Formats: sequence, C-alpha cells, structure tokens
Amino acid sequence: MEWWIWLLFGLLLLLGELLTPGGFYIFFFGIGALVVGMLAGLNLAGPAWLQFLLFSLVSVLTLWLFREKLLQLTRSRMTHVVDSLIGESAMAVEEIAANGVGKAEARGTSWTARNLGDQALARGARCRIERVEGLTIFVRAENL
Repeated sequence: MEWWIWLLFGLLLLLGELLTPGGFYIFFFGIGALVVGMLAGLNLAGPAWLQFLLFSLVSVLTLWLFREKLLQLTRSRMTHVVDSLIGESAMAVEEIAANGVGKAEARGTSWTARNLGDQALARGARCRIERVEGLTIFVRAENL
C-alpha cells in the first residue's frame, strides 16, 4: 500500500478520536497507521501483508503499553482542579439551614452547597469548603 494512504488513514483515525467521547482506543490505531506510513515512505515496511501485520502489532502494542497511563494522566488533571477548592472560603448566597442545601459562592461562581454544620448559615456568612462532590460543595461555618 502507498505510504501516503497510511498517513491519511492515521490522521483520519486521530481526528476520529477527537470527535468521539472514547477512552483512547482509536488514538493508538492512528499512531500505528502513522508509523507504518513513515516506514513505507522509507521503503522499510515491505509488502502489503507485512504492512497490515505491522499496523496491527504497533497499534495493539501501544494500546496495551500506554492507554492506562494516558487515562490516568487525563483523569488526575481533571480531579485536581476541583479538589483544590477544599479548605478555601465561600460565602452563603442565601440562608442555608443546618444540614440543609442552598447556594454559596466560591471563586466567583455559584455552587450548590450543603451545610455540614449544626447551625444555619445566614446570607453573606463566610464558610469553609470541606469536600467537593460533582457540582456540590460541602461547607461548614468559619470560626472567626
């Protein structure tokens, strides 16, 4: 097969990975096609059957070796941003009853807030973020 077909196929697979909400599967097949395209361009890939064998081997090997590490790298970055709210100060936008749910503002953004304390938070009261779950912050009144 021609080298430029492998390169085009590899770029299309990489584009497919960007357009789908996947778990980094198509990405590694795109890498395999690009590697075979480069080898074919240098006349090192051999006949078509060997090119398909190389494509399969490189794709599966890179998938097996690097997918989990890539997933961990992308997941850890996303959770690190939200978890950095823990320990920061927030302000109750409305009155939040003890063990109740209301709205609080942190970093200029309005959040759903659950009051973990045993006393109500008045509107405008400062509170400390103790935990984050999804889009909900768990707060307790600050001791001033």
